[in-house]
Amino acid sequence: MNGNRVNRWSMLWEGLRSLTGDNSYERYVKHLAAHHPAERPLSRASFYASELERRWNRDGPTRCC
Repeated sequence: MNGNRVNRWSMLWEGLRSLTGDNSYERYVKHLAAHHPAERPLSRASFYASELERRWNRDGPTRCC
């Protein structure tokens, strides 16, 4: 019974991390290993810095209206 509760919390936590993008580095590393095995992944700090740059410093409007 307690193991089932822990499993549900774990699934909920992973779902929340996925919705908020908190697991994006782990997904990036997994994708890189599967599709580009010769490339070295960025460090976690470099990855997040590049993502912030990509999201906020692009040309053109960053909003709908």
